[in-house]
Amino acid sequence: MSFLDITRGDGPLVLGLPHTGTDLPDDVAGALNETGGALADTDWHIHRLYDGLAEDVTTVRTTIHRYAIDVNRDPSGASLYPGQNTTGLCPLTDFDGIPIYKEGCEPGAAEVERRRLAFHVPYHTALSAELDRVRVRHGFAILYDCHSIRSEIPFLFDGRLPDFNIGTDGGKTCAPGIETAVADICARAGGYTTVRNGRFRGGWTTRQYGRPAEGLHAIQMELAQSTYMTGHAPWAYDPRRADRLRGHLKTILDTLMRWRPE
Repeated sequence: MSFLDITRGDGPLVLGLPHTGTDLPDDVAGALNETGGALADTDWHIHRLYDGLAEDVTTVRTTIHRYAIDVNRDPSGASLYPGQNTTGLCPLTDFDGIPIYKEGCEPGAAEVERRRLAFHVPYHTALSAELDRVRVRHGFAILYDCHSIRSEIPFLFDGRLPDFNIGTDGGKTCAPGIETAVADICARAGGYTTVRNGRFRGGWTTRQYGRPAEGLHAIQMELAQSTYMTGHAPWAYDPRRADRLRGHLKTILDTLMRWRPE
């Protein structure tokens, strides 16, 4: 089964799509309970939301669901947010803290390693190769990591999540001008809320590839799903809301495509 979807462009921008997939190997699907089988924690429709917004952009997407392995987690298993509730490399619970495996079917260390080699490593090998290709062509590359999540998840955060959640690990993963440009576009987007480096300040991908001194810039965008879809099963795409949001996302991507180091 092919689980990587790569589109190559000639521009400096690479979109990472780590959580839009819903594919599960048969053995993993069979081990999940009813909660796990619902796949509620998918970044639903994100590849559709960004599709066609920028010309000459490169995209790297895995179709494997995060319940098999989360390619945006540290492969060592270390927590991205020490002291806060989160899910791991091979999640055992959903975002509400509810177990997703049938009793006794949880993956052990050997199974986690098998999944890492089968799915996590190939995704990052492909992403790294595309970033290197783009950097050779332009002298720099920008990774824009595309995410979305439900607006209210008490297990993970208090209250209601802002609409635009910009993550740069406190400004470490990209040039200041990139973060400022994206933040300014979000702040000017009427009717939306935004935050920089709030609850989501960039996952492992953003932190791993964001090395501005080497010409590699990374920024994560975590969108509240209420901005473009229904917030409950069957997780329907809302064209009216999505089209309004797509206008702002296009402005972001066009701005990043034009950005150049000073």
